[in-house]
Amino acid sequence: MLVFEPYSHAIASVALWALIVIVLSMLSTFGRDAENRCACGKPKRDYSDIVYRRERAFMNAVETSGPFIAAVLAAVLAGAAPFWVNLLASVFIVSRIVMAVIHIGTENQPMRSVSFMVGWLCLIVLAIMAVFAAF
Repeated sequence: MLVFEPYSHAIASVALWALIVIVLSMLSTFGRDAENRCACGKPKRDYSDIVYRRERAFMNAVETSGPFIAAVLAAVLAGAAPFWVNLLASVFIVSRIVMAVIHIGTENQPMRSVSFMVGWLCLIVLAIMAVFAAF
């Protein structure tokens, strides 16, 4: 539809996010065994264990999916400025990829937190833009 064409990059970002979550889902299952699992089946809390860090990266992605999709959808449907919607959706995707790489590959909590906050700031601005565009 032509009405959504200015937001094609943001819409593609939502689809790319779905693929990222799927990849993280697959990664989160590698290396699980009876020794490193709790009774619930999840890996035991141990940031030195890559199996736990992969699970946490996946769960962080799942937890962020709803707000990301809602903020992008609201901004697009409300007619917020396409340039900013596309830019913020893209920065969110990049920040979350960086966060997943840091989360899985290291125990660097400060860098993980910075990339997490960049993504959340993008969501907050997108949501505020949607609210203002709706009125």
